[in-house]
Amino acid sequence: MTSLVIGIAGGTGSGKTTLTNALLERFAGRASAMYHDNYYRAHDDLDAEQRTTLNYDSPDEFDNDLMVEHLTRLVAGAPVDSPTYDFVHNNRAARTVRIEPKPIIIVEGILIFAEPRLCPLFDIRLFVDTDADVRLLRRIHRDVLERGRTLESVERRYLATVKPMHELYVEPSKRNAHIIIPEGGRNMVALDLLIHEIEHQLA
Repeated sequence: MTSLVIGIAGGTGSGKTTLTNALLERFAGRASAMYHDNYYRAHDDLDAEQRTTLNYDSPDEFDNDLMVEHLTRLVAGAPVDSPTYDFVHNNRAARTVRIEPKPIIIVEGILIFAEPRLCPLFDIRLFVDTDADVRLLRRIHRDVLERGRTLESVERRYLATVKPMHELYVEPSKRNAHIIIPEGGRNMVALDLLIHEIEHQLA
C-alpha cells in the first residue's frame, strides 16, 4: 500500500483538530490519524507537582524517535500501537490506540514541522494559521472545561511557555509548510480545494 501522508501543524487552538476531523469524515475508511500530543514523553520518575513545571511546548518534550518509527511502519503497511496521553495527570497513559495503515495518514501536532526528521515524511504539509487572541480563547475553553485546569494555571502556562515557544518554534515552522490555511477546517474554500488535491493524488 502506498499512503499519502498529510501533516497538519499550527499553534495551540488554531483549528488543527477541526481540519483533521473534516478530512477523516470526508475520507472515512480511507484515512488514519496520528496525534503528536500522544507522543509526549513519559515522566513516571516525577511526582504530580513536578510534572506541572515541565515545558510541554518545547520540542524536547516529545518522543519523536517513537513517532518517526511508528509513522515509517504505517507507511510501510504495518499497524502500530500509538501511546496516549493523560492531560489531567500530565503523564503518558497506560492505554494505547491501534492505528491501521490506510491510503491517507494524517499527522497532527503543534511542533511536527519543527522536527527535521518528521518533515520529509509528509507528502502534504498544511499549517493552520489563526489569530493569537482566538487561539488563546479556544485554549482557555479547552483546558478549563475538558482538562480540568484552573483559569489561573492556563494563564500562567500561556505566558511562561506557550507564547514564547510559539514564537520560537511554531511560527518559524510555518516556512516548512506547502500550504497555509487560515482558520483550518472552518475555511470551506480551502477545505474544498484540499479535498480535490487529495483525491487527485490518490487517483
